[in-house]
Amino acid sequence: MVYKPVPRKKKPQIVAGGIWGMGSENEKAAPEWASEPCIMGIDEAGRGPVLGPMVYGCLYCAQSYNQTLSTLSFADSKTLKEEKREELFENLKANDSIGWSVDVIDPRELSDKMLKKSKINLNEISHASAMGLIDRVLSSGVLLTEVYLDTVGDTEKYRVKLSERFPSIKFVVAKKADSLYPVVSGASIVAKVTRDRALRDWMLDETAENLQRNFGSGYPGDPQTKAWLSNHKHSVFGFPTLVRFSWGTCSAYFKDFVEVLWESDAAADEDGNGSNGKRQMKLTRYSITPAKRKSEDIESSGKGRCKFFQSRKLELLPQF
Repeated sequence: MVYKPVPRKKKPQIVAGGIWGMGSENEKAAPEWASEPCIMGIDEAGRGPVLGPMVYGCLYCAQSYNQTLSTLSFADSKTLKEEKREELFENLKANDSIGWSVDVIDPRELSDKMLKKSKINLNEISHASAMGLIDRVLSSGVLLTEVYLDTVGDTEKYRVKLSERFPSIKFVVAKKADSLYPVVSGASIVAKVTRDRALRDWMLDETAENLQRNFGSGYPGDPQTKAWLSNHKHSVFGFPTLVRFSWGTCSAYFKDFVEVLWESDAAADEDGNGSNGKRQMKLTRYSITPAKRKSEDIESSGKGRCKFFQSRKLELLPQF
């Protein structure tokens, strides 16, 4: 699997997949079957964990291939062992009659959206991801006529929302769709294997000497995950970027954190110009680096800074 960074308006996003099951995002001429009426299944992996990304995956094929699809032993990925999921994933990647793609949503993006002033809840994030996959496949020249997916929130409201966005497509929204429709079962495998690989190969931004990778499954109830969270919290900077710090699981650790007061320029707030206010922000002995300053000005010492500070634009101040 190749992971390809794709910019998304200041929010990091990773996209991996093979539009035609070829393991590549390179633009290709649509296969012959793409001009036939096609069906798609969409499913997610990693909605509940406190660690790592949430992954939405889709699998699609010509309607005429649906009967064959049901013979490929696809099943809800949660019912399969890891070795079997990997085997099925490799098989579908090699199948020229199947297309697939995924959307891997970074844990920082999840937390940012859920904690911002105008909050975006997990259901809305999920809806946007699913619709993004549909848009991507349609724009690739695939004639989608039916899409099957698991319910997120109210089943009928979700179906109506999708139908209004894509009026030419018939949508079937059902609970446990991954165990009812082979095309969704296949999407479940795509999403689950992609998340497992992403988590296994995750590049941690932080460089602390005691940073460990033995974080378990990432689910809140996993003792290994809870132990990892406890051992990797920071009293000022919170958790490593692998953590979805908006999750309630993290709340238990907040009592050990240092209270941080952010100061902003009152005049900037009054005239509605937030740019000056952002320049005035302070965090103990650290300040937010103005976005338009050049990195070479900041790195004048030539020694560079820890990735943790670079990613947050934090600069050490000699004095206030």
